[in-house]
Amino acid sequence: MATPKQKGSDERAVKLTKREIEVLSLIIEGRSSKEVADLLFVSKRTVDFHLANIYDKLQVSNRVQAFRRAASLGLIPFDMQKPPYTES
Repeated sequence: MATPKQKGSDERAVKLTKREIEVLSLIIEGRSSKEVADLLFVSKRTVDFHLANIYDKLQVSNRVQAFRRAASLGLIPFDMQKPPYTES
């Protein structure tokens, strides 16, 4: 039987690769998979593969949930929570 302490340590055990964090960061900015692919010089399929891994690791099923979960676990900085498509 898992204790609450064990559950918390399981949550902290979630680790994203540097590339997964890059992909998630760009997605959080409001970019499409194709835009992310172009920026990272990879195929859209590769970006979608990274997103699938992110969703699996974070146990979520969409981009918004991934952002919220990654932020709550401290995997991405909170300053990334700026609104997408802000104009200067």
